[in-house]
Formats: sequence, C-alpha cells, structure tokens
Amino acid sequence: MAINPIEDLVNQVLDKLPQGADALRDDVNQNLKAGLTIALKKMDLVTRDEFDVQKAVLEKTREKLNQLEKQVQALERS
Repeated sequence: MAINPIEDLVNQVLDKLPQGADALRDDVNQNLKAGLTIALKKMDLVTRDEFDVQKAVLEKTREKLNQLEKQVQALERS
C-alpha cells in the first residue's frame, strides 16, 4: 500500500515526461500535486486511520448487539 498515493501518482506521470524537460517537469510536479490534492479534498474522503477507528467502533457495536440479542432470546425462553 502506498504511503502517499498522490506522490506516487505524480512520480508515475513525471517518469513519462521526456528527459531534458526539467522546467516542464517542475511545473507538472507542482501543478499536478496541487490539483490532485484539491480534487481529493472535494471528494470528502477519510484517512486510513479514521477508517480503522470507525471499523473498530462498528466491530464493538456488533459484539454488543450480539450479546444483547442472546440476552433477549434467553429472556424470551424464560
């Protein structure tokens, strides 16, 4: 998994540019990073850390729900 996917994508594009186009390479590097960063922020994405935290909360909630369902079933049998 990429640590910085924007950086990886920019590097892939820069690798395709002709060798001697240093000024173009710098311009593409700056503008592409800025454009991708803005586009991704508009998508309202979450970080992997935020996702993992929410996943853990959901797993705990499911465990608690399963426990409560068992309790209800036991009470219904009584």
